[in-house]
Amino acid sequence: MRPRPPTPSELEELRAIAKIQFRGIDDSFIPDDVLLVISPSTHKIRYLILNGKHYLSIRASDYRFILHIPAGLALHKLLPQPLCRVYIDHKYASFIADGGNVFTKHIVFADPDIRPGDEVVVVDHETGEVVGVGKASKPGWEMIYYGWGEGVRIREGINEV
Repeated sequence: MRPRPPTPSELEELRAIAKIQFRGIDDSFIPDDVLLVISPSTHKIRYLILNGKHYLSIRASDYRFILHIPAGLALHKLLPQPLCRVYIDHKYASFIADGGNVFTKHIVFADPDIRPGDEVVVVDHETGEVVGVGKASKPGWEMIYYGWGEGVRIREGINEV
Protein backbone atom coordinates (compact mmCIF):
# COMPACT_ATOMS: atom_id res chain seq x y z
CA MET A 1 0.00 0.00 0.00
CA ARG A 2 1.95 2.93 -1.33
CA PRO A 3 0.71 6.47 -0.54
CA ARG A 4 -0.46 8.53 -3.49
CA PRO A 5 -1.80 12.07 -3.97
CA PRO A 6 -5.60 12.45 -3.98
CA THR A 7 -7.61 13.24 -7.07
CA PRO A 8 -9.53 16.54 -6.99
CA SER A 9 -12.81 14.68 -6.38
CA GLU A 10 -11.30 12.63 -3.52
CA LEU A 11 -9.96 15.80 -1.92
CA GLU A 12 -13.37 17.44 -2.23
CA GLU A 13 -15.08 14.40 -0.69
CA LEU A 14 -12.62 14.25 2.23
CA ARG A 15 -13.08 17.94 2.96
CA ALA A 16 -16.87 17.54 2.87
CA ILE A 17 -16.67 14.69 5.40
CA ALA A 18 -14.45 16.83 7.66
CA LYS A 19 -16.86 19.80 7.45
CA ILE A 20 -19.75 17.62 8.58
CA GLN A 21 -17.91 15.69 11.27
CA PHE A 22 -15.99 18.64 12.72
CA ARG A 23 -18.75 21.26 12.43
CA GLY A 24 -17.74 23.46 9.54
CA ILE A 25 -13.95 23.30 9.70
CA ASP A 26 -12.31 24.96 6.70
CA ASP A 27 -10.47 23.28 3.83
CA SER A 28 -7.04 23.90 5.38
CA PHE A 29 -7.67 20.96 7.76
CA ILE A 30 -7.02 18.63 4.81
CA PRO A 31 -4.28 20.35 2.78
CA ASP A 32 -3.61 19.77 -0.90
CA ASP A 33 -0.32 17.94 -0.19
CA VAL A 34 -1.92 15.14 1.85
CA LEU A 35 -1.25 11.58 0.64
CA LEU A 36 -3.77 8.74 0.63
CA VAL A 37 -3.33 5.05 1.40
CA ILE A 38 -5.93 2.92 -0.36
CA SER A 39 -7.06 -0.50 0.90
CA PRO A 40 -6.10 -3.17 -1.65
CA SER A 41 -9.14 -5.30 -0.86
CA THR A 42 -11.93 -2.68 -0.67
CA HIS A 43 -10.29 0.04 -2.81
CA LYS A 44 -11.45 2.63 -0.27
CA ILE A 45 -9.35 5.33 1.35
CA ARG A 46 -7.96 4.04 4.67
CA TYR A 47 -5.37 6.61 5.82
CA LEU A 48 -4.28 10.16 5.19
CA ILE A 49 -0.55 10.85 5.52
CA LEU A 50 0.74 14.40 6.03
CA ASN A 51 4.44 15.28 6.23
CA GLY A 52 5.30 11.59 6.57
CA LYS A 53 3.05 11.13 9.64
CA HIS A 54 -0.23 9.30 10.10
CA TYR A 55 -2.72 12.21 10.06
CA LEU A 56 -6.19 10.65 9.88
CA SER A 57 -7.76 7.23 9.39
CA ILE A 58 -11.16 6.56 7.88
CA ARG A 59 -13.46 3.92 9.33
CA ALA A 60 -14.69 1.74 6.49
CA SER A 61 -18.02 1.03 8.20
CA ASP A 62 -19.30 4.62 8.39
CA TYR A 63 -16.65 6.68 6.57
CA ARG A 64 -15.92 8.88 9.59
CA PHE A 65 -12.47 10.19 10.41
CA ILE A 66 -10.42 8.80 13.28
CA LEU A 67 -8.08 11.38 14.79
CA HIS A 68 -4.38 10.99 15.35
CA ILE A 69 -2.19 13.51 17.22
CA PRO A 70 -1.18 15.63 14.17
CA ALA A 71 -4.85 16.03 13.18
CA GLY A 72 -5.81 16.76 16.80
CA LEU A 73 -3.23 19.55 16.93
CA ALA A 74 -4.60 20.96 13.65
CA LEU A 75 -8.20 20.79 14.96
CA HIS A 76 -7.19 22.55 18.17
CA LYS A 77 -5.62 25.33 16.13
CA LEU A 78 -8.45 25.72 13.57
CA LEU A 79 -11.71 25.19 15.50
CA PRO A 80 -13.13 27.83 17.84
CA GLN A 81 -13.11 26.80 21.50
CA PRO A 82 -14.68 24.60 22.95
CA LEU A 83 -15.82 22.66 19.84
CA CYS A 84 -14.79 18.98 19.83
CA ARG A 85 -12.71 19.41 22.99
CA VAL A 86 -12.63 17.96 26.48
CA TYR A 87 -10.68 19.98 29.06
CA ILE A 88 -9.04 18.09 31.90
CA ASP A 89 -7.54 18.98 35.25
CA HIS A 90 -3.81 19.73 34.98
CA LYS A 91 -2.99 17.10 37.66
CA TYR A 92 -3.97 14.30 35.25
CA ALA A 93 -2.40 15.70 32.07
CA SER A 94 0.77 13.58 32.18
CA PHE A 95 -1.23 10.39 32.81
CA ILE A 96 -3.43 11.08 29.79
CA ALA A 97 -0.47 12.22 27.65
CA ASP A 98 1.01 8.75 28.26
CA GLY A 99 -2.18 7.11 26.91
CA GLY A 100 -4.36 6.79 30.03
CA ASN A 101 -8.13 7.15 29.57
CA VAL A 102 -10.03 10.21 30.75
CA PHE A 103 -12.50 9.66 33.59
CA THR A 104 -15.30 12.16 34.17
CA LYS A 105 -13.94 13.18 37.57
CA HIS A 106 -10.83 14.50 35.71
CA ILE A 107 -12.89 16.68 33.35
CA VAL A 108 -13.18 20.40 34.04
CA PHE A 109 -15.23 21.29 30.96
CA ALA A 110 -16.36 19.67 27.71
CA ASP A 111 -18.16 20.77 24.56
CA PRO A 112 -21.80 20.09 25.52
CA ASP A 113 -22.61 19.00 21.95
CA ILE A 114 -20.21 16.03 22.00
CA ARG A 115 -22.04 12.74 21.43
CA PRO A 116 -20.86 9.26 22.40
CA GLY A 117 -18.57 7.97 19.66
CA ASP A 118 -17.42 11.42 18.54
CA GLU A 119 -13.72 12.01 17.99
CA VAL A 120 -12.44 14.58 20.51
CA VAL A 121 -9.29 16.49 21.38
CA VAL A 122 -8.28 16.34 25.05
CA VAL A 123 -6.76 19.58 26.33
CA ASP A 124 -4.98 20.50 29.58
CA HIS A 125 -7.27 23.14 31.11
CA GLU A 126 -4.42 25.05 32.74
CA THR A 127 -1.90 25.21 29.89
CA GLY A 128 -4.24 24.94 26.89
CA GLU A 129 -2.01 22.24 25.37
CA VAL A 130 -3.31 19.15 23.59
CA VAL A 131 -2.55 16.01 25.63
CA GLY A 132 -4.37 13.39 23.56
CA VAL A 133 -7.07 12.40 21.11
CA GLY A 134 -9.75 9.78 21.47
CA LYS A 135 -13.37 8.74 21.31
CA ALA A 136 -16.04 10.14 23.63
CA SER A 137 -17.76 7.55 25.81
CA LYS A 138 -20.51 9.89 27.06
CA PRO A 139 -22.25 13.04 25.85
CA GLY A 140 -20.30 16.22 26.58
CA TRP A 141 -22.90 17.67 28.94
CA GLU A 142 -22.97 14.40 30.91
CA MET A 143 -19.18 14.33 31.29
CA ILE A 144 -19.44 17.44 33.46
CA TYR A 145 -22.74 16.71 35.16
CA TYR A 146 -21.91 13.20 36.43
CA GLY A 147 -18.66 12.44 38.24
CA TRP A 148 -18.31 8.75 37.49
CA GLY A 149 -17.19 6.50 34.64
CA GLU A 150 -15.07 6.90 31.56
CA GLY A 151 -15.43 10.14 29.60
CA VAL A 152 -12.96 9.61 26.75
CA ARG A 153 -11.19 6.49 25.54
CA ILE A 154 -7.75 7.79 24.54
CA ARG A 155 -6.42 6.54 21.22
CA GLU A 156 -3.10 8.42 21.31
CA GLY A 157 -1.46 10.49 24.00
CA ILE A 158 0.90 13.28 23.01
CA ASN A 159 3.85 11.43 24.61
CA GLU A 160 3.17 8.28 22.59
CA VAL A 161 3.93 9.87 19.22
